[in-house]
Amino acid sequence: METTSLLSFPSSKPPPTRTHFRPANPFSFSFPTTHKTSISHRPITIKSAISRTKKEETVETVKTQLENCYLLAAIKYTGFTVKQFQDLRRSLPESSKIIVAKNTLVYKAIENTPWEALKPCMTGMNAWLFVHSEEIPEALKPYRDFQKEKKLENDFTGAVFEGKFYGPGDFKQLETMPSRAEIYAKILGALQGPAIGLVGTLQAPARDVVMVLKAYVQKLEEESSGQ
Repeated sequence: METTSLLSFPSSKPPPTRTHFRPANPFSFSFPTTHKTSISHRPITIKSAISRTKKEETVETVKTQLENCYLLAAIKYTGFTVKQFQDLRRSLPESSKIIVAKNTLVYKAIENTPWEALKPCMTGMNAWLFVHSEEIPEALKPYRDFQKEKKLENDFTGAVFEGKFYGPGDFKQLETMPSRAEIYAKILGALQGPAIGLVGTLQAPARDVVMVLKAYVQKLEEESSGQ
């Protein structure tokens, strides 16, 4: 009878081991806070490094373009379509280069140089035209033709030539400068004519005088080599 009583009324209490030694939550410490922070910050660090590198490359590009540059002009960029800008690049002569760069980066490249006179143009979005030719009117003409053809309102916002700043209203002076051939002819004529003609030539702008002297030296070299 005692054995039957034990079998009929089994104990309903759970084993102590199941109550006091439950396994810990496996996800409690799998993802520490510090690990999450490092993952979120890593892409930002890489992005910042790439951005800094691109800025440095842009500054170096501007400095490179300033080598043997005769004129640097700013053109209002806002309103250009991608296709229009690509077409403009193709229309320019090999001696001209146009790029789009932030004002701050361009200014960093021209700071403490004669090109710093372009500072008044450091507003809005600009495209920058680098002219590596002494023929300034010929270098500006392709853009004027493109502007007229496409009916663009994007105009020059300023330029620096021989250390002097030219505002939008001064571009006629740049676009009507005599060509090198015209200056040579004028100088040679003055040198072969009365002294008063030479005096008048020497009172011309510095660029004209330099061109005159170059023409005269070239003429003497040609004469001496022909003898």
